[in-house]
Amino acid sequence: MYMILRIGPFVAAEWNFGGVPAWLHYVPGTVFRTDNEPFKYYMRNFTTFIVNLMKQEKLFAPQGGPIILAQVENEYGYYEKFYGEGAKRYVTWAARMAVSQNIGVPWIMCQQDDAPEPVINTCNSFYCDQFTPNSPNKPKIWTENWPGWFKTFGARDPHRPAEDVAFSVARFFQKGGSVHNYYMYHGGTNFGRTSGGPFITTSYDYEAPIDEYGLPRLPKWGHLKELHKAIKLSEHALLKSEPTTLSLGPSQEADVYDDGSEVCAAFLANLDDKTDKNVVFRNVSYHLPSWSVSILPDCKNVVFNTAKVGSQASLVEMMPEELMPSVTSPSKGLKALKWDVFVENAGIWGVADFAKNGFVDHINTTKDTTDYLWYTTSIIVGENEEFLKKAGRPVLLIESKGHALHAFVNQELQGSASGSGSHSPFKFESPISLKAGKNEIALLSMTVGLQNAGGLYEWVGAGLTSVKIEGLNNGTMDLSMSRWTYKIGLQGENLSIYKPDGLNSINWVSTSEPQKNQPLTWYKVVVDPPSGDEPVGLDMIHMGKGLAWLNGEEIGRYWPIKSSEHEKRVEECDYRGKFFPDKCLTGCGEPTQRWYHVPRSWFKPSGNILVIFEEKGGDPTKITFSKRKISGLCSLIAEDFPMVDQAPVRKGGSGKSAAHLKCPKNSLISNVKFASFGNPTGKCGSYSKGECHDPNSTLAVEKVCLGKNECAIELTEENFDKGLCPGTTKRLAIEAVCS
Repeated sequence: MYMILRIGPFVAAEWNFGGVPAWLHYVPGTVFRTDNEPFKYYMRNFTTFIVNLMKQEKLFAPQGGPIILAQVENEYGYYEKFYGEGAKRYVTWAARMAVSQNIGVPWIMCQQDDAPEPVINTCNSFYCDQFTPNSPNKPKIWTENWPGWFKTFGARDPHRPAEDVAFSVARFFQKGGSVHNYYMYHGGTNFGRTSGGPFITTSYDYEAPIDEYGLPRLPKWGHLKELHKAIKLSEHALLKSEPTTLSLGPSQEADVYDDGSEVCAAFLANLDDKTDKNVVFRNVSYHLPSWSVSILPDCKNVVFNTAKVGSQASLVEMMPEELMPSVTSPSKGLKALKWDVFVENAGIWGVADFAKNGFVDHINTTKDTTDYLWYTTSIIVGENEEFLKKAGRPVLLIESKGHALHAFVNQELQGSASGSGSHSPFKFESPISLKAGKNEIALLSMTVGLQNAGGLYEWVGAGLTSVKIEGLNNGTMDLSMSRWTYKIGLQGENLSIYKPDGLNSINWVSTSEPQKNQPLTWYKVVVDPPSGDEPVGLDMIHMGKGLAWLNGEEIGRYWPIKSSEHEKRVEECDYRGKFFPDKCLTGCGEPTQRWYHVPRSWFKPSGNILVIFEEKGGDPTKITFSKRKISGLCSLIAEDFPMVDQAPVRKGGSGKSAAHLKCPKNSLISNVKFASFGNPTGKCGSYSKGECHDPNSTLAVEKVCLGKNECAIELTEENFDKGLCPGTTKRLAIEAVCS
């Protein structure tokens, strides 16, 4: 595989602080991403270090390695305006510094219209067909095609339809594109505290063609695989000639690559986002669905249309498996789960770090060594307060720059609040329980990943700005300028009790029935790995918010916070028309992230130590490992679907449409749950028969597929009753089970 090496060092990427280490912000005089000497010094050092590492390993193309392009900086064009005169000088310096590394392959800058020669400016977007580089000597490169989108805690799930991703890629090559790259092609996981945002989820699945767990996301993966086969069939024409554009209608056009010899390829596009069209190209009529591109590698035969998804779809399930202890209890011979528990103090533990009147900025205080910072103070409540006699409750009012907060009074949790991915600041308002005499107020402020992009992003702060108590005899008590005592982090973090060598640095309390809904609690349990070899996710639906580790490896932040019920529901997603992140959202009122990926390689055969830190309270006994499995397959194919594998361009093959089904390795098609040739409706998992239906459909599919790992059923007279409902284009829908 070829590689594009994106050095940055600023990378954004929804990664904590955009990939720049937090300590750099505290080097005196440093301003990120402008003509600033300290920043340029460290940026040159890092770039040189990475380049030398690659050269030592002979990884650049001239050395026989896979790296064909390298990138400096990232999407700086979006934010140049924030940096005034220094911005232009910085871009020129970064380009020169990069080129001076002599790596023997071109350098690129993405979203950088003023990239100086010889650095190539490239495009990042959902669509880049209309992009042109800033010089005719530079190739048209798409560095980031976003096949989905990232998620933030408390928001819903974005989806980008396979038809639209394929449309965008086909349009790019139709319009003279040279290099195309998906961001992301394989989703991943922001383990530990690496996710940025703030509020980016631990999962970075991105709805990519290969999901976070390494399984193909179908039909997206298969549809794009077919698309690239079709483009590959056209490669000689694409490389030998320039495209000529022909109008085929008001929103329809063809681009033809024809060098005058035998080699010819064409792309026919219908940009109308509502209406299908019939067009005439080279005296032949072609049907173009709305918002689609047909690819003709020989300028005659359509081998692929972006809107016709013939690839199989899949039903993916998370199959729960209870935590299994690694020890057998001698008395009964049965396995009993033993939990070790440690409860943090709400407020100062050990010795306070410092005290001062008023508030400090959270990030400047922790310097991102932890998510947590305690703000603590105390108040005296007089015995003559009215609320004490009436059993009323005063109200605690807090304002914060972000990101989240748990409020404790006299060691009891009073409530929690947080900002969101679109707005970090928040307000907290809750009745609290106060007693006569001294009352301890302990506010646990939290970051949920640091800012990762934006103009002057490293100066965005977090933490408390105002604390008041309403409902006292004297009205409102403002504590904002009171004496506050501070403690950075948690005791358990400080003692590394989540690491194998730090486990014994505190006194755990053992129990088979750990207390539920207990805040500030560490849980430790020793378990066997889940059975089988499927990918594993930790199901945290019954927990609140916190951090998790397995054998000292950081699983990351968990927070099964639910998205708002009140937002507009998107029941059906229309692939037609320009995509944007909020176009196709699902998961209304459901947790943004329920399962947390635990790589199989982190498990030992037995004696695995799972450590959880729970901030606000949950039920650890309901935590399970879940295995990610493809449980069912579907195919929906129509008589008029082109097939890239059976195109007449590839000699042989009947040219007939066929439904393809393929189970995961070591499994076979054990049951055909649904099959209908005619006009079935619905989608994978919920197909239903139409009024036109061949009663022999199920038998025909079973005959070809049962007991096989993969099969193909052609839409032929031998298999189905083609005389049904004359004059209509018939479809075949199948749902099958793999076992």
